[in-house]
Amino acid sequence: MKRGKTLFLKIAVILIGIPILALCIFLVPKIGNFAGELYPETAYMKSLVLIDMYAAAIPFYFALYQAFKLLSYIDKNRAFSELSVKALKNIKYCAITISTLYLLGMPLYYLMGKRVDPPSFIPMGLAIIFASMVIAVFAAVLQRLLQEAINIKSENDLTV
Repeated sequence: MKRGKTLFLKIAVILIGIPILALCIFLVPKIGNFAGELYPETAYMKSLVLIDMYAAAIPFYFALYQAFKLLSYIDKNRAFSELSVKALKNIKYCAITISTLYLLGMPLYYLMGKRVDPPSFIPMGLAIIFASMVIAVFAAVLQRLLQEAINIKSENDLTV
């Protein structure tokens, strides 16, 4: 693959991370404060929402880093290596972690959605869970295909 295509994808990976960082800096604290205002009798509501959202950001950025490493392996013509399989496995685990964190946080979003006229928090949480699971399944399929390609390549190298 030409370097220009992987360079474009590397830039895309970086550009995906910037809006999420902006959301973490500007929007997540507002959502936490909003949750605290909706349930002032529950002092820990704000903290739980903040912990859930910031905890999900950690595996998100780790997955972006793994995607960046995978693109670097492709640049170095090491796409069919165990390192690539490991990066895909890490991306899969990160996506599952994000899904799990948001699934565990759904009761919080349900409570917030109950008090807001259009319950926007529930569909937002479900969309994140669904998207993360799709990414996890896609990474698992790619991981399996890549592992099989590596095995076939090893067999061909041994027979020659």
